[in-house]
Amino acid sequence: MNFPQSLTIITFLILILISSSKAADSSGDNPTAYEVLERYYFPIGVLPKGVIGYDLDKPTGKFSAYLNGSCSFALEGSYQLNYKSTINGYISKGKLSKLEGVKVKLFFFWVDIVEVDRSGDDLEFSVGIASAGFSIDNFEECPQCGCGLNCGDGDGIKLRTNRFGVSSSSSS
Repeated sequence: MNFPQSLTIITFLILILISSSKAADSSGDNPTAYEVLERYYFPIGVLPKGVIGYDLDKPTGKFSAYLNGSCSFALEGSYQLNYKSTINGYISKGKLSKLEGVKVKLFFFWVDIVEVDRSGDDLEFSVGIASAGFSIDNFEECPQCGCGLNCGDGDGIKLRTNRFGVSSSSSS
């Protein structure tokens, strides 16, 4: 076999490897951040629309999700939420812990949401000593930065909730 023919074969093999790796990527080997949430039993609406990327260390559950800038919106007209451009924490089946980058306005103060637990069809959001439970149905769609779930229809969505209160459970 001469040198030009060997080079042609090697080039052909490289092209086959590149195209097969792209096919594997598009077949679901690289899920979106929203698909990762679902794999850990969370609804996609826990994150706003517009996640542009994420990192996940599967053995530890450490993750980072990236938005194209900070994101704020109101839900039900009473809960103001703010997401930083990078959200960090740990994910496991039904639990987001050690969260950084998500805040909720309670009365006149902004407080960090530090944990989200799924219990059956409810999500409990913890800000440390206080927590609130919401039906998982509230998170079937992703809120949009600026307008939340009330983007143009004027009706708004009423959250089924237990208001933030002092939690009787202890978190680790």
